[in-house]
Amino acid sequence: MTGFLFVAALAVCAVTGVGALVVPPRLRSVVAGWGTAGGGALGVAAGASTLAGGRWAAWLPQVLPLAGVRLSLDPLGGVFVAVTGGVAVCAGIYAVGYARELGRVAQGVLPLFVASMLLVPAAASVSTLLLGWELMALTSLLLVLAEHAHRAEVARAGLWYAVMTHLGFVAILSGLAFFAAGAGGEAFEELRAATLSPAARNVVFVATLAGFASKAGIVPLHVWLPRAHPEAPSHVSALMSAAMVNLGVYGIARVGLDLLGGGPQWWWLLVLGVGAASALFGILQAAVSTDLKRLLGYSTTENMGLVLVGVGAAGFFGRGSPLAALALTAAMLHVVNHAGFKTLLFLSAGSVLRATGTRDLDALGGLRGRMPYTTVLFAIGALCASALPPGNGFVSEWLLLQSLVHALPTAGVAGAVTMPLAVGVIALSAGLAVATFVKAFGVGFLARPRGRGAEAATESPPSMLAGMTVAAACCALSALAPAAVLPGLSAILPGVPAVSGQVTLRLNGVLGAISPLLIAASLVLAVAALLAVLRLVATRRVRRAARLWDCGAGPMSARMEYTATSFAEPLQRVFDDVLAPESDVDVTPVRESAYLVERVRFQARIPDRIEHRLYGPVLTGLKVVGRSARGLAGGSVHRYLAYGFYALTGALIVLAVIR
Repeated sequence: MTGFLFVAALAVCAVTGVGALVVPPRLRSVVAGWGTAGGGALGVAAGASTLAGGRWAAWLPQVLPLAGVRLSLDPLGGVFVAVTGGVAVCAGIYAVGYARELGRVAQGVLPLFVASMLLVPAAASVSTLLLGWELMALTSLLLVLAEHAHRAEVARAGLWYAVMTHLGFVAILSGLAFFAAGAGGEAFEELRAATLSPAARNVVFVATLAGFASKAGIVPLHVWLPRAHPEAPSHVSALMSAAMVNLGVYGIARVGLDLLGGGPQWWWLLVLGVGAASALFGILQAAVSTDLKRLLGYSTTENMGLVLVGVGAAGFFGRGSPLAALALTAAMLHVVNHAGFKTLLFLSAGSVLRATGTRDLDALGGLRGRMPYTTVLFAIGALCASALPPGNGFVSEWLLLQSLVHALPTAGVAGAVTMPLAVGVIALSAGLAVATFVKAFGVGFLARPRGRGAEAATESPPSMLAGMTVAAACCALSALAPAAVLPGLSAILPGVPAVSGQVTLRLNGVLGAISPLLIAASLVLAVAALLAVLRLVATRRVRRAARLWDCGAGPMSARMEYTATSFAEPLQRVFDDVLAPESDVDVTPVRESAYLVERVRFQARIPDRIEHRLYGPVLTGLKVVGRSARGLAGGSVHRYLAYGFYALTGALIVLAVIR
């Protein structure tokens, strides 16, 4: 049954892709959207069947020359297949109303992108994994470039994405090819049984970690993510940010914990360290961002960092440890939860962009009355992303903290130093996440409108609201009843013990245990009681219309309210040394007198410091090398033949020396 569902999901996506290319333009978004949703639903069923105990494997020798295609679904792959399918359902329904103006290629590639993401966690050999990975990279690149004719930024974002994703592919290819050469075969069963030297194992792990971390948007390989995700169509942004980046985590877990069977503690301290750095850096950049979709992109870097903290802790504790099981379960639960609320947030951001024509929070506001459904749905996503109860992000981050806190007595010297730092990073990132999404929701939806687009906004079509509602329902399910999700996420790797499906918050000396559902019910009752009291008090008072004293400035206007920039300014000051903001003041004097000022223009921007300090010099050096190399292309055919001759001779000499 599992195999039938998975093959059916791939077949539906393939047929949908062809159908979207040939149907009339008015039907393309309908065919592409519902076909993508149907393929995603079958993917959810296949993943759930795997987690329920159904295993499946297949070998198709005729598909690829030499090695063929090997497919297999185990519990680890089933988690990511189910998550990818769930995101595809929401994005597909949403695309029916959102993607009507996209071109034929973008409509046809969308289901193929979903198919490639389903193929990656089902791969059972190196060649099949690389095939699915490259298909995923190419289809996602085409979707990122879908609107390149309208905005120049799309082409630049596509260039960054193409370069970074293929550099990551080279790292993965190098590491897995070296692994397969040492194992004498490329099937995953042969890799698990291989006996490599410690140095070879280190090379394989570090190379694949770099490649997979690049896809997950982990610092310092994240620079493509806040560029590509905002410029892609919003349903594509949801697929990339809520499904595609998860496969970077899948690759790290598959190679490090499964194929290599674990490793020395420094591997996992490295994973935990880059995860913690990504969580903190990502949420800091999100907190000061004024571009709504860029803010969500940096939030993805933060959440993938938190997931890697859990994966790194699981590897550090050892596969047989109950704490490793708890940390890995928390990481997988956060993958599920992040997919839910990030899908909802990106789709809501697309709804705002469609209605207002802008992503700039400083130009938004007043959407609560004009887009009430989008406002409520974005609020649900913001609550979940803030890791506050009763949001689903709270449950997974609480479990992650529990695994780290309980490790302190038995973690040794390295753990005694690392785990408290990781706990502090998670706590700080959670606090900054609250500030970030209070800013996004309060300034973008509750404040007065500050732009013409916000003033003229209207609610989105029913299909878009339906896609967002499905994502919100998934968030509510995982938040209020995590026990319905946890059993399938437990013991996803051989040798990892199972974790109980019961989730409780223990408060010693106050209550024995509080379930997430009880927390949610208590909060709802408290809010309802507060509103009832306020309403009762308000009805007993006589209201009189009176103009408040305004110091002679006139009535309140949108310019007097907090903007996203001013809201984040205190945080910017606290982390000034980390963020390194740049400002520019341009003073224009009056033409008749240099002492009188006609206009003062102030500009402030907070660049990505890692991109500025790390990638800037590299790009400058490459430009210098490129300009210097122009002299080699003099137009002489004899010179070009000589280049080939000397290169071939040098390669033969090197091979002779090596032998």
